[in-house]
Amino acid sequence: MGLKEKDRLEVVKFRLEKSKETFKEIPILIENKFFRTAANRLYYACYYAVSALLIRDGYVTHTHKGVKILFGLHYIKENIIDKSLGRIYDKLFSLRHTGDYEDWVIIEENDINDLLFPAEKFIAEMENLINKMIYDN
Repeated sequence: MGLKEKDRLEVVKFRLEKSKETFKEIPILIENKFFRTAANRLYYACYYAVSALLIRDGYVTHTHKGVKILFGLHYIKENIIDKSLGRIYDKLFSLRHTGDYEDWVIIEENDINDLLFPAEKFIAEMENLINKMIYDN
């Protein structure tokens, strides 16, 4: 059974807030040289924003790969979201996967710093799109 509109909006708002809170963790991790964990949090900050967008539009998936696929099909392929943002999400997805599951991979400060501004822009774009959808309805 799907969520009622009011409940769905609450989940969307919660996920967006979770995205922003997670993003705030990253400078602390970088400062303490926890680059692998910073990569994880950077990905999750964007993941929460994408999942908020998907939930807003009634899409349901229970896997990270499913989120990535639905995001690509319904927003990137349909030109709702610029392909450059899709590439950022792909990079974050790969970096997090590599950092969490691959042995002998070193994630350095530059790997994270190079993605900080693009990820922040990504989250802002998701939030703008969600707000536009909410307030246009």
